[in-house]
Amino acid sequence: MSCRETQNLLHGYVDGELDLLNSLRVEGHLQDCPACAHEHRNQHALRTALRTNSLYFNAPTKLQKRVAANLRAAAKGEPEPRAWPWRRLAFAGALAVVTVVALGLLFIPSRPAREELLAQEVVSGHVRSLMASHLTDVVSTDQHTVKPWFDGKLDFSPQVTDLSAQGFPLAGGRLDYVGDRPVAALVYQRRQHFINLFTWPEAPESGGGSRVASRQGYNLVYWHRAGMAYWAVSDLNLSELQEFSRALQSPT
Repeated sequence: MSCRETQNLLHGYVDGELDLLNSLRVEGHLQDCPACAHEHRNQHALRTALRTNSLYFNAPTKLQKRVAANLRAAAKGEPEPRAWPWRRLAFAGALAVVTVVALGLLFIPSRPAREELLAQEVVSGHVRSLMASHLTDVVSTDQHTVKPWFDGKLDFSPQVTDLSAQGFPLAGGRLDYVGDRPVAALVYQRRQHFINLFTWPEAPESGGGSRVASRQGYNLVYWHRAGMAYWAVSDLNLSELQEFSRALQSPT
């Protein structure tokens, strides 16, 4: 994929509007091209800045009342007294503000919430690992082999749990990239189905407990525990994926 193609698709990628195939193509190019990766970071920072409350303001109460009075008078067909030129100015000013805001909204595409963006990235990571035959960097069913493998490769130590007794044997682990940071991807198996468990340090933004989602034919279960975010994704049926997540969350 060329830099020009990537630049043309980058806005849609940042806004989570691309289909799976194009998302994977852009992700692959960003991993190999520092210039496009830098542009991606800039666009992501701009998107974050545009969502801050500092860009929005409320009109003063007096101005709101004046505009409302003018609108009522216009609706009744009353002539506007010549002694009130400031009302015409206030109305014109308010109309200008409304026009600018409306035009701004037209050119700022709606953006999915962070949780939705993460869900899309998690699914993309899962699909990419299957398509590229790159499920694992370290292949082992032994948690004491997989866990030390991450030492020095991440700024945290992921919790690796043996769930073979529950019917979810460990297959290994690898490094991945989600939410603009390196994460641990632990790979489990259920019959012929693979489960990618993405995990990284993150405080919960809302109440605890597991939540579920479905994207592009894949099921997701995500939760927070002890300052860590967990996203499990698989084509496994939802009830068994929830069983997997409960097994991980059970006290050891």
